[in-house]
Amino acid sequence: MRTRRVRIGAQRTSRADDIISSFALAVVLAPLVASAQPSVVRSETTVKSDPGVSIFVREVKPAGREPIGPALILVHGARVPGVASFDLPVPGGSLAADLAAAGFRVLVIDVRGYGRSTRPAAMSEPPTAHPPLVRSDEVVRDLDAVVAWAQARTGARAVALFGWATGGHWCGMYAALHPERVSHLVMLNTLYGADAPHPLIGRGSDLDDPAHPGAFRVAAVGAYRFSTAASLLAPWEANRRESPVAAAYAEAALASDPTSTTRNPPSLRAPTGALEDSFYQASGRQLWDASFIRAATLVVRGERDFWSRPEDVARLEAHLTHAARVRVVRLPNATHFVHLDRPENGRAQLLKDVLAFLQAPARELRHLPP
Repeated sequence: MRTRRVRIGAQRTSRADDIISSFALAVVLAPLVASAQPSVVRSETTVKSDPGVSIFVREVKPAGREPIGPALILVHGARVPGVASFDLPVPGGSLAADLAAAGFRVLVIDVRGYGRSTRPAAMSEPPTAHPPLVRSDEVVRDLDAVVAWAQARTGARAVALFGWATGGHWCGMYAALHPERVSHLVMLNTLYGADAPHPLIGRGSDLDDPAHPGAFRVAAVGAYRFSTAASLLAPWEANRRESPVAAAYAEAALASDPTSTTRNPPSLRAPTGALEDSFYQASGRQLWDASFIRAATLVVRGERDFWSRPEDVARLEAHLTHAARVRVVRLPNATHFVHLDRPENGRAQLLKDVLAFLQAPARELRHLPP
């Protein structure tokens, strides 16, 4: 019998160049962070996906002891790759290190088109020369390659997946297509095709084609888009984006693209296939069916997230009819960037809930406190 627990909670402005200059503080703090985490070790490799496509993987695991549980793959969202999203060298900036310190083998990846993974050749041409690059079907193949690598490395039959925003959509699609390979699934601030207004990216937004309402505006968006530090930090609230973590996030994101400094201001490239897929989900179209998922599933949404909607969570929960267990968590006062935020703004609770979920045997998840 499946059980669900829902946590219901109670409870501008800085110049972009000032924020980036504060990265100097992050550089100073980096050695302190490293020394504070002696139990965590890192290594890096690449995994072959489709012909000619290599996927970057950073492994973060506890030192001097065998990892517990399944390998945990962290999957980034639509703009910023894995290391900048999950493994920053500043206090509170590495979800990967926190999870590894708790005993897990954590794999931080870049899907194709991002960071240190292979970029499509079209990303070296003008964005208007091609349609949106890197749709979800390609990402699923990249995930499958990393899952196979993790299976061979650990000998385990299944892995755990953690996806943030669009990464949650990619992980959900993978778990629906390959249910036997996923034991645990965590989706943070993720869209799921709810038929509800979404002015930022749905019908009626700038992404909607005025000549064909309800269709993605391919011609105006192109194959990829540019993001500056200012645009990356704009969604962060003023009192939160001035932290060393926010500055390190923007700096690491720009550093992930070797061409970023060839433009003024510096900017990173990100494929727009994820944006097209998100547009259709925000417009009420399901791109995959959660009823195929069999993994124990944790759905987390920050109360103040601008990307996912309460309706996405409700629909996802209703469709997870064959998941081993389902747990839904709403984090009070938490934003889209909760895993990079201050402990009191939801990060501490997120880490606590994720660890409790991963550490509990599937048969015991029903006993987690509400």
